[in-house]
Amino acid sequence: MDARSSALARTARPGVLRRYPQLTISPAILVALLAGWWLATDVLGAPTYVLPPPQDVLRALIAGLTRSPWDRAGYWYHAGVTVWEAVLGFAIGSALGAVLGLVLSHWPILGKSWYPYIVGFQSLPKVALAPLMVVWFGFGLEGKVFITAIITFFPVLVNMMAGYQAVEPERIELARSCNASELHLLTKIIIPSCLPFLFAGLGVASVLSILGAVVGEFVGASAGLGMLLMQFNQSMEIAPLFAVILLLAVIGFLMSYAVSLVERRYCFWAQRSNATART
Repeated sequence: MDARSSALARTARPGVLRRYPQLTISPAILVALLAGWWLATDVLGAPTYVLPPPQDVLRALIAGLTRSPWDRAGYWYHAGVTVWEAVLGFAIGSALGAVLGLVLSHWPILGKSWYPYIVGFQSLPKVALAPLMVVWFGFGLEGKVFITAIITFFPVLVNMMAGYQAVEPERIELARSCNASELHLLTKIIIPSCLPFLFAGLGVASVLSILGAVVGEFVGASAGLGMLLMQFNQSMEIAPLFAVILLLAVIGFLMSYAVSLVERRYCFWAQRSNATART
């Protein structure tokens, strides 16, 4: 009987692959991608101007990262510029999206009036707006931050409004029956209920913030990884071009991971409830 119970417990216990996919499956996917990349270049003979060998990209990445952070020929200086633009735009766009999402949801007449215009503005291609930002703000920091802010604004707004709609009306009615003030409802019920949706929007916006900064640098910039991409593309330096692309991917992952760490700190209760529901 004990042997049967232990066997059932072992089968019910999730395996390592299911419990830690980021430590098992993710590295396997990376190895498979690198192997396919190597086969395409060194075995199948893909042209280097189309797909450079991974070892060339690695050498270019190491060469750029081993330079001084103040050396404009290296990657650290330009990465710092791009990250600063992305962080500022992300902070501004996310704050505006969260606040406006609460306002438009709390007063439905405002939401119904303004939401179509917000969606219409969001549908505009941001690359087309980038030259206009240069006219308005010049080639400085402000234009890149503005583009990043309008790109990160919409995901946070939509998720905040979805979170507000997901608040259980019974909880609000119960609080009001206990003479709870509007401020108490907002801080103790509405905002905590919106946090899982808010962090979902912040996770998307954190990745889009890198895109916004790079788009702004494409149009006009004296520094930044987007400017390096344009330079390497014009000079047909494909290996450094791929190195910068990989660096941007790593930065985007780190920003998304930072948001997930904050979510674990301030929204742990939602993750625990989801885990309980799955079990």
